Amino acid sequence: MQDLISKAAVLQEALPYIRSFHGDVFVIKYGGHAMIDEALRDGFARDVVLMKYVGLHPVVVHGGGPQIDQMVEAMGAHSERLDGLRVTNDATMEVVEMVLGGKLNQGIVSLIGKHGGRAVGLTGRDDRFIEAKKIDLMTTKSGQEVDPGRVGEVVKVRPQVVRDLIDGGFIPVIAPIAVDADGMSLNVNADTVAGHVAEALGARKLLLLTDIEGVRGRDGEILSSLSLEEARALKAEGVLEGGMIPKVRCALAALASGVNKAHILDGRVKHAILLEIFTDAGVGTEIVR
Repeated sequence: MQDLISKAAVLQEALPYIRSFHGDVFVIKYGGHAMIDEALRDGFARDVVLMKYVGLHPVVVHGGGPQIDQMVEAMGAHSERLDGLRVTNDATMEVVEMVLGGKLNQGIVSLIGKHGGRAVGLTGRDDRFIEAKKIDLMTTKSGQEVDPGRVGEVVKVRPQVVRDLIDGGFIPVIAPIAVDADGMSLNVNADTVAGHVAEALGARKLLLLTDIEGVRGRDGEILSSLSLEEARALKAEGVLEGGMIPKVRCALAALASGVNKAHILDGRVKHAILLEIFTDAGVGTEIVR
């Protein structure tokens, strides 16, 4: 009986958040271990379906770095990263499109459907809704400038196709592949795409799933909350490194453009999204304006 009462208390705790967020868009960057572990994959799909059924509008932008690495290695090739961005030649771009735009994207769509949701997969090529331009040069840690290949930075998001899907009752599932002015596909960091999509849709929240507990401060402690200014200071001081750089960068850009809050969550925690949205304590690190 006590367990049942505890469950009812959780529902009551969630009620004011459900009421407050009803009808709002939540952009979720889905990646890391949460995409690899079968139980976490299943839980993620159930969580976004639940969000849709209680009146929120989840939009999923997924990564797939480990899966791309596996395919690249299986082909006997090598792919390196600069500040969390993958150096992408033509052969690697074919793998990116095959893995991200094909197998992974449709796998997420199917899993959401299995749990009663209606999902549609798309890339930035669809209706040319994500336009990007090629990044010509990037600087390595040693100071050397290199051409990263078919890596792009977003210049425009036309969100109408995503809005139409939301209005039709669907959960959009977006692979981070953009298109340039000449129709050539470009690989774009999924965190960055999620931030731009959140901005274009006027999202209430941007949630970034990762494989760490949250943003660490100068002393290595997990920070539960950061202001925009504090996050900028950590970035400028070099406290952030590796894959955390594009996450915080896109969170800052999204907040500056009007998104209410950005959250960096540990995707290895079951139901991390629901815990962050519908409970008083939350999990991970929130970055607020």
